[in-house]
Amino acid sequence: MTKPSIPVGIVCSQSGPYQAMGREMLKSALMAVDEINNSADFDFTLTAHVRDPRGVIAEYHTVCDDLIRNTGVEHIIGCYTSASRKQVLPIVERTDRLLWYPARYEGFECSDNVIYVGASPNHNVLPLVRYVLDNLSRHLFCVGSNYVWTWETNRVTRELVTAAQGTILAERLLELGESAVEHIVDEIVRRRPPVVFNTLVGSSSYDFIRAFHAATTAAGLDIPMLSCSLCEPELKIVGQASAGCITSSAYFESIRLPENRAFVERWKARYGDASSPSVDGQSAYVAVHLLARALQRAGTSD
Repeated sequence: MTKPSIPVGIVCSQSGPYQAMGREMLKSALMAVDEINNSADFDFTLTAHVRDPRGVIAEYHTVCDDLIRNTGVEHIIGCYTSASRKQVLPIVERTDRLLWYPARYEGFECSDNVIYVGASPNHNVLPLVRYVLDNLSRHLFCVGSNYVWTWETNRVTRELVTAAQGTILAERLLELGESAVEHIVDEIVRRRPPVVFNTLVGSSSYDFIRAFHAATTAAGLDIPMLSCSLCEPELKIVGQASAGCITSSAYFESIRLPENRAFVERWKARYGDASSPSVDGQSAYVAVHLLARALQRAGTSD
């Protein structure tokens, strides 16, 4: 008997400033869809309707509107940045659909129409800042992308640092996708802060890390760089410049648990030994499986 099919929207940017992570999220989501469709545990299949907003923030609303009105999806998996999530939030609330949001999440928002699957500040920011305060310095120089995830991450960081009688030495922001990082790197070299906290995303982060590494190496400086976003697939993009970066994350490929080893084996069997799953990709994978289990238990996509 042919199983009924349930349409699911997958919204991941395959081009634009954070295309690398959008592609990783899509790969993980499609891997999960295939696993569910090939499993006897589910009495339905999922049909993935993939959309590429191209990293254009307003386009996320457009593609989700199309998925809901013209494809009839009740569940959308995707969005890499909080800015894109904010574009989608009004339409999923107005039409009473569910957005399954896999990316790291800054907190301080709650919607009945969003399942926040990614890490929130207590999972990654708090452990990182506590480590820094205990082991490195109480004085941080912050550089990040100018959008809500950085704003809230920096706010949490400032509260923790201030409570420990430390200081935020500077907070420098760049627009999403901005590549002109030299003035910030020059300021870091001139001021020589003890620690730099990087909350840039996508190509902006890669450009900054390369420039930061080159400038500090040339100046003979050893300034630790912190991140809550840099993950394994991005290391191949950044190259040697990422050496020494301290990253806090809810997922790493190297986690020594049998479930993760099995997941990584399936991933590499599908995408090659040279590939690596990422924290946001892993969350997208989990989101699809969570959705499938909920559909099976409820007996309806409503």
